[in-house]
Amino acid sequence: MSAITSQRGIAATRRFLERLGLPGGDRHDLPTSEKRFPDGAHYRIEIPSVEGPRCLAAVIEEARRLDVTVHRVSQGSGVFMLTDRELDETVRIAAAAKIEVSLFARPNAGWDASAMARAPAGAVIAPVARGQDQLVHCLEDIRRAAEHGIRSMLIADLGVLAVFGEMRTSGEFPRDLQAKVSVMLPVANAATARTVVSHGANTLNLPTDLALAQIAAIRTAVDVPLDIYVESPDSLGGFVRLPEIAEIVRVAAPVYLKFGLRNAPDVYPSGTHLDATTIALSRERVHRARLGLEILGRSELTFMTSALGAGGLAVPVA
Repeated sequence: MSAITSQRGIAATRRFLERLGLPGGDRHDLPTSEKRFPDGAHYRIEIPSVEGPRCLAAVIEEARRLDVTVHRVSQGSGVFMLTDRELDETVRIAAAAKIEVSLFARPNAGWDASAMARAPAGAVIAPVARGQDQLVHCLEDIRRAAEHGIRSMLIADLGVLAVFGEMRTSGEFPRDLQAKVSVMLPVANAATARTVVSHGANTLNLPTDLALAQIAAIRTAVDVPLDIYVESPDSLGGFVRLPEIAEIVRVAAPVYLKFGLRNAPDVYPSGTHLDATTIALSRERVHRARLGLEILGRSELTFMTSALGAGGLAVPVA
């Protein structure tokens, strides 16, 4: 095949993607996103790995001390790792503070007796629901969380997401229950983003290493908020992208700026034996958010954030 023929094929493929309403390539022109949250805001703040009510209370206290508006916290250990009392306390604290809480639907292969999940080339299976029984357990995690008042679920398996969407539509789950797609369900291009949204996703957590042009291409394809790590844990690359924060907001709005933490231990599954560590990590993540907001404030661009309890936030129902 000649180089000219190959180039014509690439051009035809790009045109076909565009006819589908998808970008024909990464958006290296970095267009400014005109999309917004329901209240007109460009960005919101998310603190991840908030493992239960003690960590949540620490986040709220530190956010007030550092003047950081935290709109959402997310958890990674799973609903089944929280007692009924801990769930109720989490809901009570978050509802009073008007903060969204997103809990992880588990279990998955990585915590199961999966040999493939522990093999170098097989780690890709670790986040998925391994078999129908795990699918059922994930859906029951969601049901239990919803019954306690949680209105945002973190999902890492496409099948779980698809059935979640069906159960929400049918009324089996509350209609206002949101699906936050985990970074462990990789959405690395615009076609995947649109497919995942079609199955019921309300927000998409993008891979931590996407360049601005790749993020911009995904933004052109979907309207839902994007969740983007501006600092990621070592297990997800350990990137510190604080200097890019203004450009991330500009091209990705509406966007949840997610402040993970490099040089921090993996605490999943968490528990009281790790309280000193998880509470300290939660506080430092809020400090990182303060750093990010100050960098954003020093940029030449002006952006709007949301008030607590703003439209689109899945605040728990106490």
